[in-house]
Amino acid sequence: MIKYRTKNVSIFQSVLYKTTSLVIQTDECILVVDPNLLPDEVLEIRQHVDKIKEDKPIYLIFTHSDWDHIVGFGAFQDATVIAHEVFDSKENKEEILNQILQFDDQYYLDRNYPILYPSVDIPVHEDGQVLQIGKTKLTFYKAEGHTDDGIFVVVEPLGIWIAGDYLSDVEFPFINDNSKNYEKTIGKTDRILGSHIINLLVPGHGTATNIKEEIIFRKVLSYRYIQELRNAINDKLDHEFLIQGYKYKHDQIGSHLENAALIKKELQTDSQQIQKR
Repeated sequence: MIKYRTKNVSIFQSVLYKTTSLVIQTDECILVVDPNLLPDEVLEIRQHVDKIKEDKPIYLIFTHSDWDHIVGFGAFQDATVIAHEVFDSKENKEEILNQILQFDDQYYLDRNYPILYPSVDIPVHEDGQVLQIGKTKLTFYKAEGHTDDGIFVVVEPLGIWIAGDYLSDVEFPFINDNSKNYEKTIGKTDRILGSHIINLLVPGHGTATNIKEEIIFRKVLSYRYIQELRNAINDKLDHEFLIQGYKYKHDQIGSHLENAALIKKELQTDSQQIQKR
């Protein structure tokens, strides 16, 4: 599973959806991000953590509440959980857990840990919020748009940007919350690059990068996709061409059409509000 490894960082990638999990080892703690996805893959991550953790505390970061990102929580119940403040108050927790159970039933999968929705110990309330663990500094940014409970995390002094389901090289924006919020989130790219020395960007799906120009390129592609989709819908034009450059477009077309339906609804709402004025 390990696609990238240094003394301090191990990036695991599932065979499904190229979903990434991250384990960061510092002098003070072990950081685990979104452990996933298949039972044996979660076990491999847990075994790696047990091998390196010694007596260090484990902090478990969830970038958002999508089922494929929280599926491994049951194997890390000894960890301190960090997530967006909305993550803890979601009204559809049972629905998210049922998605995991349905997935496991579909493929006859058995897990050696319980399927549980995480309780948050350290909620992220605002951009720039900091958690200092010895010399390890975590700076948080709200990352809404894909979901309403996403976060970015910058880990210093290593310079690692944990991006969740944004800035991927294999996915266009999947907008389950709000397209304008999504634009605000990727708009934080310049602020983060300007405020931190970023040595590695790790997206929730796809390939990590240590190239600043690549990060900016991914931001621009995301902006362009949303803006061109919005324009196409507004002008009643075909828009499926917007995902032609993506390798897995035959499956991702469903997500694209969901984006289109959401943005169409947003445009209608905006138009109605303008008429009321």
